Amino acid sequence: MQAETLSDNFEENCARFLPEAAAQGCVWALEGEEGFALCESEKYPETDVMPFWSQREFAEVHANGDWADYQVVAVDLEEFMDDWLTGMHDDVLLVGINWNAELEGIELEPLDLLEQLEQELQ
Repeated sequence: MQAETLSDNFEENCARFLPEAAAQGCVWALEGEEGFALCESEKYPETDVMPFWSQREFAEVHANGDWADYQVVAVDLEEFMDDWLTGMHDDVLLVGINWNAELEGIELEPLDLLEQLEQELQ
């Protein structure tokens, strides 16, 4: 079954992230030789955003162009919550949530996403 693609409605894409990630028990990212894919924030100068997706297919869309050598990798949801989000907060990185094919979407503070995930999993 092909997952419905992400739309231009960023709120809707973001809203899908929590239940889909919770259902699969993981989130998806792009990893290359230099580490994980990062973009510059649209909102905050000098700040990077690390994008994550709730479906493998959504991440695969972006494994081209600058990220052609990147692999789609699953990150265990518990590890994502326990280690990644707090680490990203410490590193002053933002989280990109289910960005669409144009790499557009919501940028969140990692601890805000952590709180939302904890609520989703209750």
